[in-house]
Amino acid sequence: MLIVVFLISEALPVLRHVGLLRFFTDPSWHPAEGLYNLTPMLWGTLFATTGSVLIATPLGILSAVFCHYYAPPVLARPYRHLIELLAGIPSVVYGLWGLVVLVPLIAEVQPPGPSLLAGILILTIMILPTIALMADASFTNVPQQYLRGAAALGLTRWAIIRGVVFPASKSGLFTGVILETGRAIGETMAILMVCGNVVQTPSSVFDPIRTLTANIALEMAYALGDHRAALFASGVVLMAMIVALVVSAEWISRERLYGSDSEQTTESP
Repeated sequence: MLIVVFLISEALPVLRHVGLLRFFTDPSWHPAEGLYNLTPMLWGTLFATTGSVLIATPLGILSAVFCHYYAPPVLARPYRHLIELLAGIPSVVYGLWGLVVLVPLIAEVQPPGPSLLAGILILTIMILPTIALMADASFTNVPQQYLRGAAALGLTRWAIIRGVVFPASKSGLFTGVILETGRAIGETMAILMVCGNVVQTPSSVFDPIRTLTANIALEMAYALGDHRAALFASGVVLMAMIVALVVSAEWISRERLYGSDSEQTTESP
């Protein structure tokens, strides 16, 4: 709460002087010329986050399924340690790898290389351990009697995973998706290094972009006056995105809870 109050108080000067609407209607982002359009960077943030979550979520869940139900113990244990190691690598290391290896590879396919695609792929690698570890923990908490009962009915391994394990662990999987989305929205250094930092709305995945977090990191060191306040206003936008994510998650959780309760009440005599 104190962070929100601080962000709003720092952004108030430019909000009073410029107004909220111009942050989405100005021709471009040029604070020195009095232009404060955040829309291209907002779209860049949303595109990079959405793309990485859509790729990382199924990969992370399937990797947890492999580790928990298919891999032999001699392979599952080092595989799990590898995922944990990936979760602990600093973001600047991911960004450096992406800048040296990933960006040149993309440039061979479609110049210039630094692009939305590079950002999506880097974020995918960074958030994949989050959903993979959450899924693995959720699978561990599935009661063994559920699995034994399903096996006694003659269900195949995949049928048990699809029909028993996934429904029983959906709360943990959903939490993992929320956590990975939050990390993707707030990531700064790796995105700054591989995305090109061009303020534009991308028309393809090969176009350079700049995210809200990268914009704050690039310009805060020399920003003054309304420019500095505008950067805090973009921080307020980021905070609003996180709050919207949390509120949506809470609403969906309650809908599922109350929906399941009402179904049980309806089915009971």
